Amino acid sequence: MPPPEAAGFSLLDAACICLAAADPLEKVALTQHYAARFRSGTLKLPAHAPDPEPIRMPGRPAQLVLVHPRDLPRRGLGSVEGRAAFIHAIAHIELNAIDLAWDAVYRFRGLPGSFHADWVSCADDESRHFMLLRERLLAHGHDYADFPAHNGLWEMCEKTAHDGLARMALVPRVLEARGLDVTPAMITKLRSLGDEATADVLEVILREEVAHVAAGSRWYRWYCERAGVEPRARFKQLLREYAGGYLHGPFNIEARLLAGFDEDELANLVEQAG
Repeated sequence: MPPPEAAGFSLLDAACICLAAADPLEKVALTQHYAARFRSGTLKLPAHAPDPEPIRMPGRPAQLVLVHPRDLPRRGLGSVEGRAAFIHAIAHIELNAIDLAWDAVYRFRGLPGSFHADWVSCADDESRHFMLLRERLLAHGHDYADFPAHNGLWEMCEKTAHDGLARMALVPRVLEARGLDVTPAMITKLRSLGDEATADVLEVILREEVAHVAAGSRWYRWYCERAGVEPRARFKQLLREYAGGYLHGPFNIEARLLAGFDEDELANLVEQAG
């Protein structure tokens, strides 16, 4: 059940509640509830709002262990346990993506209403993705928080809290876009192992993530235009400043073109990835 709403309850309040929810199933239920209300027009942005609160860690289940990426054990997909750990890692990304979308809704002010509509829709999609993956995790005898995870996505969210332009460049267009590159090979591997159900879930996620990265591309260019910044040069600079370790080829050129990258940007990515 969503908490009681005080007078003047707004989309920003809803975003804070979703971010704070520690139980993943509660976070999903709240996200879907408030996204439906936003779509129906019964949950709105306030006409005037104070500055956002400083960014902080979103709610996570107490039993979830967060470690440095290098400390995550490497497991092959050939065993049930290995596949469960793999599914858990993707589910963790999708849970983070719910919070990344809600943080964008909450943190960045003075923007067109379509900005908030895009990221509320994204949070809603990511909540559905999380539940699809949790179902596959349960089918493998595990649940979310049974395996350790890393916090790289949220750390980038913290680093870009001061700058919507950097957030749009680096979270959707670098970290989330990485999924466009690696997911096709994952799908192929899972099908070769006979795990058609998990592969089907990843097909859905891959298709829908293109639109999420495209939203990042759209708003990145909007911010650049507002600031009078040349987007290709600025993106290259941001990659050098923040994201060198995140760039690895090969890149899914077709999906990235659909997601709003242009050929010059992709050539830059290939060059910077070495």
